[in-house]
Amino acid sequence: MKESKVKKEKQEKGSWVTYRPEIKIVDCSVRDGGLMNDHKFEDGFVKKVYDTCVSAGVDYMELGYKADKKIFSPTQYGKWKFCDEDTIRKVVGDNKTSLKLCVMADAERTDYHTDILPKSKSVLDCIRVATYIHQIPTAIDMVKDAHNKGYETTLNLMAISIVQDRELDDALAALAKTPVGTIYLVDSFGALYSEQIKDLTLKYLKAMEGTGKQVGIHAHNNQQLAYANTIEAIICGANRIDATINGIGRGAGNCSLELIMGFLKNPKFQIRPVLECVQETFIPLQHQMEWGYNIPYMITGQLNLHPRAAIKIRASDKKDDYVSFYDQMIEEE
Repeated sequence: MKESKVKKEKQEKGSWVTYRPEIKIVDCSVRDGGLMNDHKFEDGFVKKVYDTCVSAGVDYMELGYKADKKIFSPTQYGKWKFCDEDTIRKVVGDNKTSLKLCVMADAERTDYHTDILPKSKSVLDCIRVATYIHQIPTAIDMVKDAHNKGYETTLNLMAISIVQDRELDDALAALAKTPVGTIYLVDSFGALYSEQIKDLTLKYLKAMEGTGKQVGIHAHNNQQLAYANTIEAIICGANRIDATINGIGRGAGNCSLELIMGFLKNPKFQIRPVLECVQETFIPLQHQMEWGYNIPYMITGQLNLHPRAAIKIRASDKKDDYVSFYDQMIEEE
């Protein structure tokens, strides 16, 4: 696509003094943050995030996973790994607010036929299917199952930075024929730069053209680019935006909710409740668990590697031995 055409498409999406009402924010604080503590957040914490999202005008809140208890033991993981209906309702009741609730269902790790109830029996609004490229057939079946049960659906295609172009094209073509509502570009390793985000967002949009499906962005902050990359996707036309309060999330974390709210100009979004939540809840939480940009995460991001090695070293007594970690990663690359 010629540069002039790209510029024209960007200009058509909006300007610096207007806003696009079709942009929706998904808060992933509890789900993504739960990856750091095996989803053992107390109800009070989840309620605080829920109340904050309601007050701030957030469109969706992701509560956790629908994990298969035959694979993940409830004695090892907290209840937000499974998001049973009574667990959710204990915090949100019947959710008589405009905030929509969602959970993530991992392909091949969710007993979706059994554990995802019909929408008429659940307070949830949306099922977010997460999949790697080799799991696409299962993921498509999960989307169809959730759609037939009455839910909104998204599909998060993970680790996109290591997917081959032909495989991605085939996957997008297949997904365009499904009832999924939104396709997410997910930079799982925090490896992508804005130029790549632009190209991928435009590719996703072209693949979904004429289907009515939205394109979303889920960015990780390994190279301190989660916010910049999210902005780039928005400018290119992405309308579903994942973010977390104070950037909470496993490893380097995610695009910060307070940052993206400051960029978007929709007057329904209110930043003050988010800042209050950061001050009262998330700053104290950072004394208990670490997240956010750190050099080991930068190294794995630059090398386009899963951050598991960086997470491991940050939990060890050699957490600041950056040179040895760099040498190790270069040797294993």
